[in-house]
Parts: sequence; structure tokens; C-alpha cells
Amino acid sequence: MRYHACRIAVSLSLALPLAGCATGVKSQLEVRPWHSINEFRDQRFADVADPWEGFNLGMYRFNYYLDKYLLIPVVNGYEFVTPTFVQHRVSGIFNNLGEVRNLTNSLLQLKGGESATTLGRFLTNSIIGLGGMFDPATRFGLDRHDQDFGKTLGYWGAGSGPYLVLPFFGPSSVRDTGGLAVDTGITYGIYTALDPFADTGHSFAISAGVASLEAVDMRHQQSFRYYESGYPFEYYMVRFLYHEKREIETGKAPTAN
Repeated sequence: MRYHACRIAVSLSLALPLAGCATGVKSQLEVRPWHSINEFRDQRFADVADPWEGFNLGMYRFNYYLDKYLLIPVVNGYEFVTPTFVQHRVSGIFNNLGEVRNLTNSLLQLKGGESATTLGRFLTNSIIGLGGMFDPATRFGLDRHDQDFGKTLGYWGAGSGPYLVLPFFGPSSVRDTGGLAVDTGITYGIYTALDPFADTGHSFAISAGVASLEAVDMRHQQSFRYYESGYPFEYYMVRFLYHEKREIETGKAPTAN
């Protein structure tokens, strides 16, 4: 299982949408420190198409509890038993495999220079970096270009469509959800064609283990935790930041004040 899609990272900036939450934090779901969002409809953070707000708010809370009672405890356990050096090597391997998605979408966007750089990164880190465990490509000046099919659709003019919160992956949109499905399909197709564990006799079990480790690593790499931002309208701020970030990444200027 792979996405970048997931990704949210809060500093407050977001990378791929992915669900997260705070462990050991008093739930702010029951004690809400905010008034109605309707009082702030003239503010930019409310300026995102969200016709399914009720569903999305429910999914936001679902992801909070998913993290609190499952994902974050698993990640904490992984970080406790796994040396930091090994954690970095695991992340490097999965990040290197993600270059296949980056390359595919750079090609679909007809970005020749970026495609060459991404291919160079993948080959360099696969060979010299031992399958991605190390990252000599960055030291050689081959910078990473994160791409996905949602960005490709946006690059060719597709609008983001309504905002959508996905289980596990977190903030998304109709366009980006479609892009996630395409990227996942391409990755699965390549993996199925190669079937690297076919000769072991335990292909399914090993594949399931690798997918689980990838999910844990993906959450491990994200610093975002729900309800730790200190912002009383966190859902709406996350929605706004995600939307603006994706608009910028697809080459569209942010909404003017």
C-alpha cells in the first residue's frame, strides 16, 4: 500500500494526506472550544468547496480514533523496538520505490528534465544506495520531485472538485482520490507483474507483511497529530491548507484575498 497521499505534515504545512492523532491527549471532540464556523464564512480558510462537510467531519473523527487506538500505538512500538538507523533504512527503501510513481507522473506531465532527474535518482539510490537504504542521489544534486496522478490531472487542467476526507489517508479531493486510485492501480500492476516473492511459496504472506510495514513506515514519517495544532478550527484550517498546497503544486495560484 503506497501513497503519498496521503500526506499531511503539520508545521502547519501538509504533505499527503494521512490520518494522525495525539496519544495521551484529552479528547477535544467532546469539549469543543469553538463557535459555529458559519460565523467565519467570509474568511479564506472557509473558502473551499465542502458539500459533504458532515461526512468529512465524521471521517476526520474516525481517523482520530483510528490513530489513537491503533496506528500511533503500533508506530510507537515500532519506534521503540527498531533502532533509528534501521528506521531510516526502511524509510529509504520505501521512498525509493515511490520514485516509480514520481517518474510515471513526471512523464505524463511531459516534464523531460524532471523525469531524467527522477530516473537518475532511482538508479543511483537503487545501485549505489543499496536499494534506497542510503540517498547518495541527493548529495549528487539529484533532488526529489514528488508527483502523483492527482497532480497530473491538475496539471492538465482538471479542477480539484469537492473536498473529501478519506479513511487512513486523510485530506483529499475528488480529483486526488481518483489520482490515488490510479497510482495504486499502477503500483499494484507493476508489483503483480514482477511478483518478487513468487518463488518463496509464501508470496501472499510476505506481501501482506511488506504492505503492513509500509503502512507503519508511512505513518512513522508523518509528524501530524490530530488536535495538537492548538487551533480551535483545526478541521477547517487543515482543509484550507491542503487545498492551497495542492493548488500551488499543480501550478495554480492561491485564491486572492
